Amino acid sequence: RFLLKALDLFWHEDCLKCGCCDCRLGEVGSTLYTKADLILCRRDYLRLFGNTGHCAACSKVIPAFEMVMRARNNVYHLECFACQQCNHRFCVGDRFYLCDNKILCEYDYEERLVFANMAAYNHPSLAHIKRQLPQHP
Repeated sequence: RFLLKALDLFWHEDCLKCGCCDCRLGEVGSTLYTKADLILCRRDYLRLFGNTGHCAACSKVIPAFEMVMRARNNVYHLECFACQQCNHRFCVGDRFYLCDNKILCEYDYEERLVFANMAAYNHPSLAHIKRQLPQHP
């Protein structure tokens, strides 16, 4: 019914397909990718030729097509996006802080601030107070 224009050519809707997954490119978006004489959808292009990165928490490779979480310039696997002090997994709406290039939950960030302020004043009972603090869940 319609003709699609891509790569300076006209295509039937059924003929303009991804060379890997065979999806109809006119249905998955308005862009397509080409490389090595292949016409590809975005997902397959990234899977085959995209840049991989490394997780800021575990340092393992993150494939280009995988969903990630970002905090400033850091990139994380979804399962690695947790407080690096207590391993609390974040839910939608949770606050987190990036401190010294580590992700912290609100509780651990505030605890770190308290002890940093006490250390700045050379408070003599710092070690005694830290031992008495209750552990959070």
